[in-house]
Amino acid sequence: MAFRDANARRHIGLQQLSALASTGRTFLGPMKSHKFIVDEITKQSTLICSAVRLMESLDLTSAVGQLLNETIQAQNKEFKTGMSTLLFLVGAWSNAVVECLQQNVPVPAIVSVMSEGLNSCCERVQCLQIPIHDVKKELCSSRLRPKAFEGKTGQAGCDGLTNPWDLLCFQRDISATEEVIPINSCSHQGDDCNFNKLLVSPLAGFGSVASVVKAAGDKSSSVLSGSGVTASSCITRKLTHSRHFSTLGKSRFTSQPGNFQGHLSGPSADVCGCCGLGHLAVALSHGNQTSVKLLQSIAAYQQERAEFSGCSQVNISGIVTCCVLGLPESYSCVSPGFVKLVSPEQATVIKHFADKPLRVLLMDGDLTEGYRHLGFNRPTNVRTILEHPNPQGGRAGDVWVSRMLDILMSFEVNLVLVKGNVCKNFMERCIASRILVIGCVARDVLCAFGAATGAQAVTYLSQLNASSTGNGAWAELWKTSDGRAVDLGELLPARISAGGIPLLTAVLTTALPSKVQLLEDQFWTLLYRLHHALKDGKVFPGGGAVELLCLSHIQALAVQPGQPGHDRVVRELPSPWLAEYKSIVLQALASGWKRYLSVLLCNTAKASSELEAGASVDHHLQKAAACGSPSAYILEEFRRGEVLRSGSEPLPDQVTDLKVCDNVAAKTEAWRRALDLVLLVLQTDAEIITGPSRNQILNSPVSSEFIFL
Repeated sequence: MAFRDANARRHIGLQQLSALASTGRTFLGPMKSHKFIVDEITKQSTLICSAVRLMESLDLTSAVGQLLNETIQAQNKEFKTGMSTLLFLVGAWSNAVVECLQQNVPVPAIVSVMSEGLNSCCERVQCLQIPIHDVKKELCSSRLRPKAFEGKTGQAGCDGLTNPWDLLCFQRDISATEEVIPINSCSHQGDDCNFNKLLVSPLAGFGSVASVVKAAGDKSSSVLSGSGVTASSCITRKLTHSRHFSTLGKSRFTSQPGNFQGHLSGPSADVCGCCGLGHLAVALSHGNQTSVKLLQSIAAYQQERAEFSGCSQVNISGIVTCCVLGLPESYSCVSPGFVKLVSPEQATVIKHFADKPLRVLLMDGDLTEGYRHLGFNRPTNVRTILEHPNPQGGRAGDVWVSRMLDILMSFEVNLVLVKGNVCKNFMERCIASRILVIGCVARDVLCAFGAATGAQAVTYLSQLNASSTGNGAWAELWKTSDGRAVDLGELLPARISAGGIPLLTAVLTTALPSKVQLLEDQFWTLLYRLHHALKDGKVFPGGGAVELLCLSHIQALAVQPGQPGHDRVVRELPSPWLAEYKSIVLQALASGWKRYLSVLLCNTAKASSELEAGASVDHHLQKAAACGSPSAYILEEFRRGEVLRSGSEPLPDQVTDLKVCDNVAAKTEAWRRALDLVLLVLQTDAEIITGPSRNQILNSPVSSEFIFL
């Protein structure tokens, strides 16, 4: 066993955190740089663009690495978003804490002041929260009105940071062969909701959002106009980058109204409605064009089916994904029912069905001879050699396969959906008997088919009776939106559905195998962002607006006299040290926010270097302080689409920023988890290694740091 001191002046654990976090620096912001992860054994590569997949791909043998992985996995499990922010802030605040240690700041002072500083930030940014009701009301009620032009015809006057446009329009290029499914659910009088021609910016004005913004620490209150948002209908905006410069671009999806194949229309669907979920999805998409098109289709479909109304939750349990290799990404679409990849042999069975009604059976477990349900207790002190002797000879399990097949045929079952794995021999026998068996089906899918067909899930086939089976299901090979069948050789997509089933499948197509996981992660991230936005009932303005207010607030606290915190440990420190420690620690905390904003500007192509980005951040901080109310200044800049824009940056005639939103709970929880991890590692004073690794440690370059026990 070996012992290593953490070394307070150059804390090894914090250095490891910083090094690990630096690998995900390019994941911050909208213009993420993808990374290839290559398996040394199989030589297969995977394209990743998220902190979760990065942590899964790294060989995290150190204790600090495992803690970081657990923290990111916990964030992903709860929110499915905010992991890149968490990873970056872990690195930024690790470096900040090391700087505090190098200035001989006591650990208790660092822990207390940083914790209370972050708590103060979380309270301070509450004034920036925008209620979903106000967001959706603005999206549905805003109409396009021409603005008064100044100067030359077709150009608007610009004054410093003032954006001449308060509303962002997207050009909708719809070819003559494409059709549009109108959903006339926007019933506001006097509103022109012709969103088949253009798509309104998701956060244009927020007329009903807190017309008066006043919060603790503000010297005055600023009144926001809250007036209606106007724009020129003759000028469209072409944007090139995601999140801050995003465009929906040309629609390559074909809408097929009334097609029983069930390809929901993509972005051509009018998802205005009173819910405004389609446009809220755009605001939360951060430039993810493919996923937002799919989510708009899902929102329109679920809204039409009255799955939700008002501010209800998105029915996530009724959504699944299926990745199809070999097709361009433009073929991605949303299909009603359950789309699953099947083998060519299974596809032959599906062709034989030819739209015939199927009797369905649902299996809640594995369809294998050795499967036992959870909680099954075998006899104690007994070792089973063979459960079912076969005196007639033959392959092991043949008797079980024959008996189970007889049960299915006796009840005329021709479709079996299994939650777990399926015995290979049993699958082959079922295919020969023209019985379609699909394994690895999610529980939510089983529940959806059970509700639509009346089938009741069973654990074992021996439990099957007449009331367990359901009717009204059908199966067919999945086709593209233009009606072409897909034959990719090894696996073919098949669509299984039933009358009235509320299940939707997002079919993600790509020609690159390494991109499959990336597309699926992006889709689920956006779906959960919308889900949590509706769950929270409010959103944050995006694009760095919230972090800018945090930075302004912390810098203001750092220069204010008074106690740095109310923690007992801090109060017991010598009083002459309090003011000095408070300023140092809070400035270190603020440095993390500033580095976050600087990297965000660099990754969005708004600054060529972190030095230039830092100067831009300082410029906005000065303007916010001069305004007297930083929160009002930031909200006004966000409304104009000018958050963190460089003062010297020209305003092109046909380019403006897309206003985006962030989740409230996911963002603040990512902050807390990042700081908690950093402070946890800070308070560790030693690393004790157990196991037969003495020689390995002795031969390592850091052997002098260890003490063998």
